[in-house]
Amino acid sequence: QVQLVESGGGSVQAGGSLRLSCSASGVIYSTHYMGWFRQAPGKEREWVARINRDDTTRYADSVKGRFTISQDNVKNTLYLQMNNLKPEDTAMYYCAASSPPPSFFRWWLPTDYNYWGRGTQVTVSS
Repeated sequence: QVQLVESGGGSVQAGGSLRLSCSASGVIYSTHYMGWFRQAPGKEREWVARINRDDTTRYADSVKGRFTISQDNVKNTLYLQMNNLKPEDTAMYYCAASSPPPSFFRWWLPTDYNYWGRGTQVTVSS
């Protein structure tokens, strides 16, 4: 059973930075994807970024160039470095794992991830 615990959220002003962490414990298959999602009040959960075992990354257009996803496989920790934050980035941020991933993996869909953390709140003020 995989457990994911996020940390690092907080309140910052626009233009500021935050670094989110996600500590993973339990069994993670050698082939897996890790991702970050976010959900603002009244909105659907939105995919932000994902990384696979080979450190290949993808980003949503809304965060490309500002956010960086990375992982430390020794520490079993996923990171999301967020720079130049905007008020529209305000949301609860969730770490997710797809382990093992389905044969046709749709990284942008929450339903293709089978493990989730409880989230960490990010609030960006203007």
